[in-house]
Amino acid sequence: MSTEREVVLQRLMQTLQSRRGADADSSYVAKLYAKGTDAICKKVAEEAAETIMAAKDGDADHLVREVADLLFHSMVLLAHQGTDIDAVLDELLRREGVSGIEEKRSRQG
Repeated sequence: MSTEREVVLQRLMQTLQSRRGADADSSYVAKLYAKGTDAICKKVAEEAAETIMAAKDGDADHLVREVADLLFHSMVLLAHQGTDIDAVLDELLRREGVSGIEEKRSRQG
């Protein structure tokens, strides 16, 4: 049986996809979509920087919140680009048990 933790990414992705046609005044995500790829990428970069700062501060709770923000905005970008978190999860499954050095080498060339 699936737990809430195991399905939260799929539920969130469904919500993000459902906002693709929503009115920008009715939803933060719809507003991001309306601003376009550059604005979404800027938000992902901002959240990545905040994640790094939280890690350097050594505050585990703050780091968790910032990683959640980074993951959320990365998922917004995925949905905006017409893909979803399942593609990322499939890629992680493909990489599982593979040496990072070997995996990176397989992408070169």
